[in-house]
Amino acid sequence: MFRTKIPPPLYALFAGLLIFWLHRYLPGPAIPDAPVAHWAWLVSVPGGLLALWAAVTFRRARTTINPFDPSKASRLVTHGPYRITRNPMYLGLLLALTGWSAWLASLAGFFVLPLFVAVVTYEQIMPEEAALEGMFGEEYARYAQTVNRWIGRRKSGCAQTTRRFSRSA
Repeated sequence: MFRTKIPPPLYALFAGLLIFWLHRYLPGPAIPDAPVAHWAWLVSVPGGLLALWAAVTFRRARTTINPFDPSKASRLVTHGPYRITRNPMYLGLLLALTGWSAWLASLAGFFVLPLFVAVVTYEQIMPEEAALEGMFGEEYARYAQTVNRWIGRRKSGCAQTTRRFSRSA
């Protein structure tokens, strides 16, 4: 049974507000060389584009993007950004929060990022994974063994790719 009731972007909004609150009211140490803040867009923009790419990939596959009802999924999407992460939309939110912390040049904000990952993983991703495994069975299990939850392909997937593109053919 799917149990989550809070949309994932709200988790990101709460985390962003907490980062701002920590920056404002518990400033603590700042990131050395504040010009780093001017480069925050190098993390935030790709994060937003990754989330957008993932949403477009879902739309093109004609399956639901609704995080509350994965039972409406018509197919398992494993192409596009889903080749490198099982959760590109959530990874995009994390990158946007990382950029926000850098923009504020507050080290305290970076302590919120692992909290965001933990909450989204436990409250959203794990229930989604259980639902997808129930719906797609072995197909989802194989996919989950190949692509990590947050980022990266697993060694078994990389070994196959390496063999396929080997020069000693």
